[in-house]
Amino acid sequence: MLVTAIIFILLGALIKYGKFYFLIAGYNTMTKEEKEKYHIEGIATLFKNVMFGMAILIIIGYFASKYFEDANLQNIFFYISIAIGVPYLLIQSNSKKYKK
Repeated sequence: MLVTAIIFILLGALIKYGKFYFLIAGYNTMTKEEKEKYHIEGIATLFKNVMFGMAILIIIGYFASKYFEDANLQNIFFYISIAIGVPYLLIQSNSKKYKK
């Protein structure tokens, strides 16, 4: 599970700081005119924050499972991070907040 957290951190950093916007679904297929309608820096920041948040929850779950010697805690934290992070990311990134 720590590998998943590291992947989320890397993806968040690459999207925000490496400007790997092609990793954002649908963005690379837009025309130049359509891309200009969106505040991509804001969306990239959102992706970074959500990915980092999901990674932190996964890491907390990993250490909690080790501390309490309960392997199920790791899975619970992982699924909670996905269940909260993915819908939040989808709803926020498609909101009017990031349209110019």
